[in-house]
Amino acid sequence: MTDREPRTEADPSEREDSPADADLERLVEELEELEELVDHPAEREQVRRAIRTAHHVPGLHAVENGIKRYTTRDMAEAFVGSILLSLPLLVEDGVFEIAEHVVEFTVAGVPIFLIANVLFIGLFTTALLYWTDIRDVGVTDPLFGFVPRRLVGILGISLLTATGLMIMWGRLIEGEPTAAEAFGRITVIWTAGAFGAALGDILPERNEGDGAAIGGIDDRDR
Repeated sequence: MTDREPRTEADPSEREDSPADADLERLVEELEELEELVDHPAEREQVRRAIRTAHHVPGLHAVENGIKRYTTRDMAEAFVGSILLSLPLLVEDGVFEIAEHVVEFTVAGVPIFLIANVLFIGLFTTALLYWTDIRDVGVTDPLFGFVPRRLVGILGISLLTATGLMIMWGRLIEGEPTAAEAFGRITVIWTAGAFGAALGDILPERNEGDGAAIGGIDDRDR
């Protein structure tokens, strides 16, 4: 008689989504689409309350722990996160020194550090979104078949935010920098802005581990 390994129950996180979970996920997606369509504040608040209720349905792993769709709300969250991390750097003159350094270090006339910094921004943003365990971020309907829309959105929003703030606060042309130095200044702010935009987009909006019953949601959300 041979000894057999005792059968253990599979980890719920490793199971495939049940039909009920899939139906709930589709419900949340439809509610989010409806939220973007309604104009009346009271109706929009009702839709948001329904979304909050759906998010707290037990067993809804795909909706609670994962992110699949990319919506205007995600863009707004990325913008806010980019603002929050960019503002402290805008008042620092050290940005000018860093920008001057990355532009002046060249090999055969090519600003190696400037190019490396831009690549670094793209790499660590990708890593934060898709290679960490903060949230399970899915890729749906990518651009050109392989470029994630969320990644493009976060990088684009943070770049525009960094550029706009530098211009609005008069930090881009202070000291009459060259075009390369001006772009270098933007990349310094962009580095922090991209990090903030990614965090603002993917961080959970609520405490997912409270285990509260559905009946107590209304009281908790007030």
